[in-house]
Amino acid sequence: MSLKERIQEDMRAAMRAAAKDRLATIRMILAAVKQREVDERITVDDSQLFAVLDKMAKQRRESITQFQAGGRADLVAKETAELEIINSYLPAQLSSADLDALIEQAMAQTGAVSIKEMGKVMAAIKAQAQGRADMAVVGARIKARLS
Repeated sequence: MSLKERIQEDMRAAMRAAAKDRLATIRMILAAVKQREVDERITVDDSQLFAVLDKMAKQRRESITQFQAGGRADLVAKETAELEIINSYLPAQLSSADLDALIEQAMAQTGAVSIKEMGKVMAAIKAQAQGRADMAVVGARIKARLS
């Protein structure tokens, strides 16, 4: 069963259970997937779906930060609940040690030794870490290693 099918099945289960908040979040996920399919005229596979989910999770994290700064506890709770549901469909996050090993492997593979070659390393890592690590954190670690 593909991830998209699993999400659709979870939507049906949320409808049956009358879980309104969960249902709304799952519908939002499916709408984002459908939007990407229509915009790019493709059928989204699991790796592309991970990219969509990763983008949605990043948006929620940024919103949570902004709402906390604004003192909006109600919106923080709503965004946190959505983030938990989105994260349930993403693969397990890479540990710090696994991420460091991945960066080392990519640096050896690309032969990068200076900060000017950071893009090559990021490109090599992106496919393997998409949805499994925050790419901003990955970029910061690569930058620290290369400088």
